[in-house]
Amino acid sequence: MGILSGNPKDEPLHYGEIFNLWQFSMKAKGCVSAYRVYQYHAGDGDLKKVLGDLINQAELEVSECDSILTHNGIAPSPVMPLKPEAKLEDIPVGARFTDQEIAPMIAADTSMGLVACSQIMGMSIREDIGTLFAKYHATKAVLGLKILRMSKEKGWLIPPPLQVKRPELAEV
Repeated sequence: MGILSGNPKDEPLHYGEIFNLWQFSMKAKGCVSAYRVYQYHAGDGDLKKVLGDLINQAELEVSECDSILTHNGIAPSPVMPLKPEAKLEDIPVGARFTDQEIAPMIAADTSMGLVACSQIMGMSIREDIGTLFAKYHATKAVLGLKILRMSKEKGWLIPPPLQVKRPELAEV
């Protein structure tokens, strides 16, 4: 039996795992704060529901990452203060995020979250950490697909230039 072959929860975290758990939790706390603000600005019911799903996921990530850090004697990042609730009609039009602005912002966040989860999975030696981020990755993939479909259905998706006709390949 090797040093890292017992119960993963009893194995030490390496510095990269500690930093990634701490940083991922910090980002998730920022997402909870930002997504709540986006909910106040959103007018579309489907968008508000997706934002609620994203908030719930980020709160779960905070809870689980902070629990692992605390269990291992590491102080988690501070919690963001709650933003005061605002009604859409009370937000001046010029200061308001539109649904068409919110959708790509949350799509980009979700996409970057997928990349972060993949990197953490790849560098983790504790199996429970890799599995935890595999779970987050799968959830973010599902949420990303919801956002993509919603953006297409609502006409909010602005695709990059599409290659409609491919140039003929010259034979060498």
